[in-house]
Amino acid sequence: MYQDYKNVERVKPSGLELKDRLVGVQRVTKVTKGGRAFGFSAIVVVGDENGVVGQGLGKSKEVAEAISKAVEDAKKNLVRIPLNKTSIPHEQKGKYSGARVILLPAAEGTGVIAGGPIRAVLESVGVQDVLSKSQGSSNPHNMVKATFDALLQLRSAKTVAKQRGISLDKVFNG
Repeated sequence: MYQDYKNVERVKPSGLELKDRLVGVQRVTKVTKGGRAFGFSAIVVVGDENGVVGQGLGKSKEVAEAISKAVEDAKKNLVRIPLNKTSIPHEQKGKYSGARVILLPAAEGTGVIAGGPIRAVLESVGVQDVLSKSQGSSNPHNMVKATFDALLQLRSAKTVAKQRGISLDKVFNG
């Protein structure tokens, strides 16, 4: 899932205090000759609220089982996101399928200005001050993935300095 991003740091779930947030539960119906078979799919975001986050999808005949499967899946997909104090290092756009997300760093005390699925992801990462806008599809699956796309493209000032082979001062005073 995270193969096409350059500097993604994968994280092992052991030793982390992860909190899970339920983004959405959908009831799915399969029509068979014996009637309708109902199932549930759940999207969950887990994070330690300190730069580590993961998302997962679980499906089952029961809601509780779908949620627990989603949490297990999310723990397998943990990544570290660079943060700048309580906000993100820079503006970033993300997209997945028809969903587009714009994340903007904000001054301290602004809070998380974001809707449903985006808010769940940003709070799990530990971002406290950020502005966001979702455009296009409002499908929770795609919004979560678009938010992850934006977060995984973020680079800290140290990373930028290392990639360019210059000092940190030159990054800001170019």
